[in-house]
Amino acid sequence: MKNNIYLDFGYLVILAASFGAVMTLGMLVAPVVFNPNTLLVDVTLDRYNSGMIMSEIFHRFSNWLYGVAALVVIYEAMWYKKGQRDAIAFASAFVVVATSLLFSAVYVPKILSMQALGAEATLSDTFANIHTASELDFKLLALSLIVLFVRRLMLLRRA
Repeated sequence: MKNNIYLDFGYLVILAASFGAVMTLGMLVAPVVFNPNTLLVDVTLDRYNSGMIMSEIFHRFSNWLYGVAALVVIYEAMWYKKGQRDAIAFASAFVVVATSLLFSAVYVPKILSMQALGAEATLSDTFANIHTASELDFKLLALSLIVLFVRRLMLLRRA
């Protein structure tokens, strides 16, 4: 069965764009949102309000991650059905799907629900633990996206 170059290229673009979005949100957006006092004059945002802004950004990004997870499942299932199985691609695809769903369906809703309780709830150890776990999940998502991208690129060169 012949590969569709446009489908393969589109898949790689989505993986690369997702990796870029994760890196941008984690390395550029979050530091600016949580440190606005270094940029703004006569406007002060506390950590709670900065967190509310960042949570809304992550809430919107979750919709993208749901789409990425679905696309990865469909694309990798097509490769599996063709009999072109690769352990590295399968493992990294599994981690992409798991971390995407964990971030979007577990961490973001829990953080939003705790923020809805007020600023005091965000000072708890539970909130700190959920936030730390979500950061770790986001880093694992970035790593698995780049591994999947590179591995699929290598496999397409052989095809």
